[in-house]
Amino acid sequence: MAGGGEAEDNPVNLNVVAMVDIIFCLCIFFMCSFKFKQLEGKFQSWLPKNKGMGAASDPGEIKEIRIAMLWDAKERKPKRMFGHKVVADGPEGMKELEVLIQGAYADWQRKGETEIPLIIDGDFALPWEEVMSVVNIGKKLEMKNVEFAMGPGSIPAANMAPGAK
Repeated sequence: MAGGGEAEDNPVNLNVVAMVDIIFCLCIFFMCSFKFKQLEGKFQSWLPKNKGMGAASDPGEIKEIRIAMLWDAKERKPKRMFGHKVVADGPEGMKELEVLIQGAYADWQRKGETEIPLIIDGDFALPWEEVMSVVNIGKKLEMKNVEFAMGPGSIPAANMAPGAK
């Protein structure tokens, strides 16, 4: 006898094959009907193929609006720069930054350039909400092209790829 026992030791015979079939069917049903929840705060971004290492050596006139955002570890606050101009911190600084971006974008629009990118060059230690506040300014001004940049000194040594400098 299968199981090595006497018939009176196991008075009820269970058909295990049918239970395994049902469990597999339930597993397949739940796997097919499972839907993933979309993550909040996720937005699509693409890396440009015509910029960076393979781009032309002389770009001519630089057609961009660049915001540099650095994290001051001693003061524990962000340092925002529009070109070479340091923008004040706090809410009044964000208003000033919005006025500067709006003015620069209006200047490019007068020249007929509507696809000028707003490039946010952020430090790795910068809180994400600071970067998103500048993204929100770009969206508020209906800028179609918001890009992110990171200089070679922005990556901490622990996060760099082996052999990278």
